[in-house]
Amino acid sequence: MEIIKYPFITEKATLSMEKNNTLQFLVGRNARKEQIKKAVEEMYNVKVVKVTTMITPKGEKKALVTLSPENSAEEIASRLGIF
Repeated sequence: MEIIKYPFITEKATLSMEKNNTLQFLVGRNARKEQIKKAVEEMYNVKVVKVTTMITPKGEKKALVTLSPENSAEEIASRLGIF
């Protein structure tokens, strides 16, 4: 089962990243919050504080991952080549 598909980048996601230290990902429909948290922590070597999920109007599942203050969402994004 695929847990994390790819980072989700929009203008709103970028503002949230700067303001709330969050990253957004499109994830598998069956992925649970604990699995998403574990996957992000292992992939990017960061500490995840909170995971919120939602189903988009297109029927995809999106996860908002809040990182702990000592980890920078912007730094992770630049490592991913988003910025």
